Amino acid sequence: QVQLVESGGGLVQPGGSLRLSCAASGSIFSDYVMGWYRQAPGKQRELVAAITSGGITNYADSVKGRFIISRANAKNTVYLQMNSLKPEATAVYYCNAERVRRGSGSYWGQGTQVTVSS
Repeated sequence: QVQLVESGGGLVQPGGSLRLSCAASGSIFSDYVMGWYRQAPGKQRELVAAITSGGITNYADSVKGRFIISRANAKNTVYLQMNSLKPEATAVYYCNAERVRRGSGSYWGQGTQVTVSS
């Protein structure tokens, strides 16, 4: 079973940038598709971006062109670079690991708060 620890959240002004990190441990990192989800108050959790071990990415339409997901397989870490942030990006951001090899399962980090406000 993989353990996930997020970091990098905080308060940023509209138009600013933040980079989130998610460190994975306890399992073979390349067995997982890694993703970032977010949940705003009163809303359902939604996919922001995902990346396979081979680097294939998928983004929500609302973040295309502004957010970049990447992974460093040697460091067991996935990143989310968020640029041109808007107030509607305010949410708790969760790292997710979806096992696609040598088994199955979906695992979550504890979440990190991102607040976009002036």
